[in-house]
Order: sequence, then structure tokens, then C-alpha cells
Amino acid sequence: MRLFVAASSPAVRARRRAPARSRVWTRRLAVLAILGGLTAIGLGLVFAGSPDRLAKNTRIAGVDVGGLTPADARRLLAQRSERLASVPVVFTAGDRQFRITPRQLGVQVDWNAAVANAHEQGDGFGFVRGYRRLELELFPQDVVPRTRAYDAGLNYKLQLLARAVDRPHREARLVRRGLHITIAAGATGRTLDRAAARDVLVAALASLSRAPVALPIRVDEPRVTVASLTPSQRAASRIIAAPVTLTVGPTRFRLPRWRLAKLLDLSTMRFTGPAAGAYFTRLEKTVDTPPRDADFAPAADGSVHVVAAKAGLALDVPTSAARILAAAARPQNRVAPLALTVSQPARSTAQAAAMGITGTVGAYETFYGGIANRIHNVQLVAHLVDHKFIAPGATFSFNNTTGERSAAKGFLEAPVIVNGELQTGLGGGVCQVSTTVFNAAYEAGLPITARTNHALYISHYPLGRDATVDYPGIDLKFVNDTKHWLLLRTEVGSSSLRVVLYGAPQHRRVESVAAPLRTVAPPVVQKTVDATLEPGQVVVDDYGAPAQTTSVERKVYDPDGKLLSDATWYSSYRSTPKIIRVGPTPVPKKKQPKDTTTTTTTTTTTTTTAKKPPPRTTTQP
Repeated sequence: MRLFVAASSPAVRARRRAPARSRVWTRRLAVLAILGGLTAIGLGLVFAGSPDRLAKNTRIAGVDVGGLTPADARRLLAQRSERLASVPVVFTAGDRQFRITPRQLGVQVDWNAAVANAHEQGDGFGFVRGYRRLELELFPQDVVPRTRAYDAGLNYKLQLLARAVDRPHREARLVRRGLHITIAAGATGRTLDRAAARDVLVAALASLSRAPVALPIRVDEPRVTVASLTPSQRAASRIIAAPVTLTVGPTRFRLPRWRLAKLLDLSTMRFTGPAAGAYFTRLEKTVDTPPRDADFAPAADGSVHVVAAKAGLALDVPTSAARILAAAARPQNRVAPLALTVSQPARSTAQAAAMGITGTVGAYETFYGGIANRIHNVQLVAHLVDHKFIAPGATFSFNNTTGERSAAKGFLEAPVIVNGELQTGLGGGVCQVSTTVFNAAYEAGLPITARTNHALYISHYPLGRDATVDYPGIDLKFVNDTKHWLLLRTEVGSSSLRVVLYGAPQHRRVESVAAPLRTVAPPVVQKTVDATLEPGQVVVDDYGAPAQTTSVERKVYDPDGKLLSDATWYSSYRSTPKIIRVGPTPVPKKKQPKDTTTTTTTTTTTTTTAKKPPPRTTTQP
């Protein structure tokens, strides 16, 4: 069934009125939107201003450049910056002031970029520019220009500022006054914040203001306070409250309060530091029993036996210090047993026995005299080479063993041969020992790899068997070619020196043949005129000595008669001048004129006086 509605019904009329009202409101809203847009555009155009000028209230580095053209703004800023390049900014840090100019740190400002940035913020098309400029008027901004500085100069200035500004904090600490322990309060310090100070310096120097600027400072608080030290103060007071008794077996030592106070390091609450080190060093000398190395004792028949090694006792300083501290921390029973450790000898009895030193390998004795300084030097260097061990196959060096002969080692001035002349020098007499060592090795049949004769001939040494040394160039060396160790010992008397080489006796036979001392050149004559002598008189003060040469051949055989070595040492000795004095030359007499008078001629006989040649003597070098 169909339902029909009349056209004049209320429902139909309502449906017809609804679209009509919607169209009315749409038209009204469109009109309003158009009016609003026109108003907005108009408002933007009102504030748009000239696009060739900066917006009002535009500030760059604190300077109002609003309304200026970009070129005028750049010119204004550059001129002000140039005028202030040598005008210092005062930077403050507490009561300290530092005056720094932009020119000192090479600070430069990019005004072109700053003006361009400010112009861009207020620029745009038409009404858009107006709204941007309206925003700048309502919310003005200060454009910060880009800056740069000379990094090396800036870093150096920051270093100087930090050195002047920094004041390190002071920690609270324990202080001893006599036998009383107190606490000294600490103090707050300050440090320059270098990272922040860098930015502050550059920004302030780049600005066009010269108002004082505070440097960024950090507070440096102490970490140790009075409260944190109170327990340590009580403990330290207890440590020095009474003496401590030290025990080593039956021996007892008393450590008084004042000594405890000096030994205690208040920063670590331990017995450390220079005072404690010195005390324990002295205590070691009192308590320690040094170990004794195994040694060798020769007998009258030349044999050698081993002297057994002996272990020692040494103070264990760290453990003993800890025991003393523990005893001092107790109110009662303040007794600390010292800790000892066994110290082993460097050479055990078994090691000494394995060295194979059982008897004499070679020996030689020389005799000496002279001034006291020379005798002193002979005895000193003899002690330096004494008790030296030479391993199988090793080379003994006289210079390496004695080292430099210096006053610091106790050597004195004594006669010595220098460049062929007898002079006074430091260490005169050393060659007496080197010659004796050379002959001991010579008699032992050992290979001698370095030997130099004296510059002058010395008669009391075996012909061709003297040996001089001069540190560090001229040395005496020989090799231990045996299969066992050698021990070099010296026996020093008041006028004799004996050198003995102990080891495993080799029973070698040594044959020695010395060539006669041969003159190769006469002495040079040194003549001087002595006015105190008669004309023509001659006096010989020193007959000198000619240049001479010799050699000595040594053949070494083993016990079976096999030739082990055949070596020859050559020696050349310089001459010493013959020194004479002569009287002045006679003055010739003037000729007398001839006359008839008879002349009597007198003949004068000239006598030459010469001292009898003294026996040849040489001061031992």
C-alpha cells in the first residue's frame, strides 16, 4: 500500500527551509573570511616597511641597528668594533682583575654574516615581512655574531689566568706538636673553569660593551675534613701514649714515646718516611748478622782449603714495623718481637769447593820504597786487586779491576813517569803492583794478552819483565786458560809486595831467556852556560841514560814436557838527557903594538872539572 504526503505539510516545508539557511551561513562565512584575509594582509602591509632596511628594534651585539640599511649597519658595527679593538675588557675573579683587549687575542667578528642574519629574520614577501617584523617588535632578539680568536694566544692567556686564579684547596691534616696530636682545619680553594672561560673571553671581547665581566670559577672543596680525621687523631694519640719494647731473643730495646712520635707518618698512620727509614737502617746494623761467603785459606806449604760458608740473620723491616705499630696501638702489653729472616751467603761451601781452588798456580814478590805517598798508593792499589776471582776462560783486566786512580779513592801525589820524564802525579806507585801481577801471571805460565813496558828502564825489575798501566788506555791483561777458577791475592808488607794466584796447580814449567840490554842511541846532551864557573870549565850534573832495548822469551811446558806456548815480549826504553854546565867563553886579549922591548909570554892551562859518574839510580814509578 502506498503512502502519500501532502505538499503543504509541515515536514515538507521544514525540508525546504534547511538548505536555504545553510546557503546563507556559507555566504556569510565566506564574506567574513575574505574580510579577515584582507585585514590580515593589510595589517602585514602596514608593518612590512622597506625591504631595503632592517626591521625596527633589530639588535646586533647589543647595538640597535633597526631602520638602517644593511650596508649602514655593517659600517656602524665595524667602526665601533675597530675603536674598541685596543680598549680592554676588565675580567674579575674574586679580588683579582685582568685587563685584556681584543687585539691581544686576535678576536675577529663576522659583522657581514651577523647583519645578513638579522636582515633575513625581518625579510620576506609583502605582508609576510610585515608579520615577521611585527614579531620582532613584540619579541625583540639580539643577534650574536660569529667570532674567532687566535687559539695559541687564547690558550696561553687561559693558562696565565688559571695560574693567577687557581688556589688549591687545603685538606684538613693531623699535626704533631711535641707529644700532642691535633687537627689543622682545611680550606676551600678555587679553580678557573677553562672551558667556560674560553667562551666568556671571546664573547666579551667580541661585544661592543666594556662592562666588567666575571670569569667562571669553580669551588674546590677539600675532601678531608676535621670530622673525618677525628678517629685517626685518637689512634695517633694512642700510639704515642707510652713506649714500646722490642725483643730479639733475649735482647730487649726500648722505643720511647718521642721516638714513636717521630717515626709515625700522620698522613698514612704507619711507620714510614725518612725518619722511620733512618731508624730501621740503624736497627738493621744492630740486629743483623751478615752471612759469610765460603772462602779460601792458604797454608804455609801453598795448599788451599775451603772455609765453610755461614748463613746470617736479617731484620724483616716491613713485618717488624707492622708488629711495632700493632703493639703501639694497644693500651697494654706494648711488646713487639722483631721479625728476622735467614740471609743466605752469595757463595755456598759447595759452590766454593766446585771452583777447584786447591793450591798455588803462580806467585811473585817485589820490593818497594820511596816517599810516604808512594808507599800509600802501592798498598791502596794492592788492596783493590786483592781477593779477585777469575773464571775459567775469563780475562783479568788490571784497569777494570781497580777503576780510575783518583783522589776520591784515596790516591796521593807521588813520582810517576809521564811521556818519558819522571814527574809527580796522582797514583805514583801503581805500576809496582801491575809489574808484580804481571810476573805472577808470567811465572804461572798464563797467556798474557796486554802488557806495556815503562818508558824508562828500571833496573830493579827482572830484565824485560816490567809492566806499566795508565787508566783507561794502557792496561795489563791475562787469561785464565785453566779449567778451574783462579783467586788473586796480595800480601802487602812495609817494603814488599807479594802476588799469589791460587787455583788448581797446573805444574807447568816456565823457561825464560832475556836478551842483553842493548843501547840504540846515546843520550842527548843538554848544555847550559854557568857564569859562576871558570872559562872553559865543564861540570856534568847528570850523565843521563842511552835509549835501550831488550826482549824476553818465555816457553811454557805442561808436566809431560809438551810445549804449550812460546811468546816474546819486546821492551824499548827512552833515553834521558846528559846535563852539563860550562863556564863562559874567555874574552880575547887586545893585541899590543910592536916595540923593541923583549916580551915574556905566559901560558895559561885550562882545567876541565868533571864529577865522577854516580851509580845509576831510578826512582820507582
